[in-house]
Amino acid sequence: MKKLGTLIASVAIGIASFAPITFAQDKGTVGISMPTKTSTRWISDGETMEKLFKEAGYTADLQFADDDIPNQLAQIENMVTKGAKVLVIGAIDGTTLSDILQKAADAGVKVIAYDRLIRDSGNVDYYATFDNFQVGVLQATSLVEGLKLDAATEAKNVELFGGSPDDNNAFFFYDGAMSVLQPLIDSGKIVVKSGQMGMDQVGTLRWDGTVAQARMENLLSSTYTDAKVDGVLSPYDGLSIGIISALKGVGYGSGDMPMPVVTGQDAELPSVKSILADEQYSTVFKDTRELAKVTVSMVDAIMGGKEPEVNDTKTYNNGVKVVPSYLLKPVAVDKTNIKDVMVTSGYYTAEQIDN
Repeated sequence: MKKLGTLIASVAIGIASFAPITFAQDKGTVGISMPTKTSTRWISDGETMEKLFKEAGYTADLQFADDDIPNQLAQIENMVTKGAKVLVIGAIDGTTLSDILQKAADAGVKVIAYDRLIRDSGNVDYYATFDNFQVGVLQATSLVEGLKLDAATEAKNVELFGGSPDDNNAFFFYDGAMSVLQPLIDSGKIVVKSGQMGMDQVGTLRWDGTVAQARMENLLSSTYTDAKVDGVLSPYDGLSIGIISALKGVGYGSGDMPMPVVTGQDAELPSVKSILADEQYSTVFKDTRELAKVTVSMVDAIMGGKEPEVNDTKTYNNGVKVVPSYLLKPVAVDKTNIKDVMVTSGYYTAEQIDN
């Protein structure tokens, strides 16, 4: 009997020693649907969340949709079928998910819209993002500073670029920027020489840099044969790089043609290097590691039967409901502070920036 008791105790200890490994998987599966791999920002977002969810004891199902809407819909449906408890979705097109989100709701799955608001659905439970209107304000303020309008004796020629019209954030960026720029346009200090204004004219589908480059090239050939561009409002670094390529193609940034003031967003590494090389003027840094942490905290609360922390319950109406949101603060960076901000925060190393 003593030997049997010892054996049972040994087995019990052995089972107990494996318990934490089993428990680590007990918190359930979180589906993470990111829109694309063409932007380093979205790759970083997805991989950071995957890491944090695993550390918190969840199984993370990370999928990238490669800018293909049917692909994203199929991936999300597969996540629901496989038993995901919560979906974190960075939508390609925030207007196309109503049907699949109804299926998710029917299965008891909660949904967090990640950085891009999902529209036209009552089945979006929470929204984690940055203060997108403020992003636009920071971009326009930086543009005005770069143009040195306070000391200018003549009007400055500026062209406007918007983000993808199927991304709700693009409208917040544009509206934030225009809250700064419109009074200056009205007073004649800034001139949009092409006359192209409003998201219906300046939007850039899928945030595609090649589309932005082609539009800038067309503006240069149609509007600026006998005038110079002083500034370009660009809402995203991937567009900025394309815009700068078009500008360099006709001689800007060399000889007696200074590079126009070009803004951006996301502090992607090519743009950080471009800013340090005196090409792109500025960008807006959004520490997506913090956004990932907020999202994991939201999921933890949901899975624990609690209400996630939010700090905005008025701004983000998706056409069906006002989605409770958590907004983080963006930071404007240019050549004067970009190294300090990016390296001190640990987002990039000095070696990454300098090489």
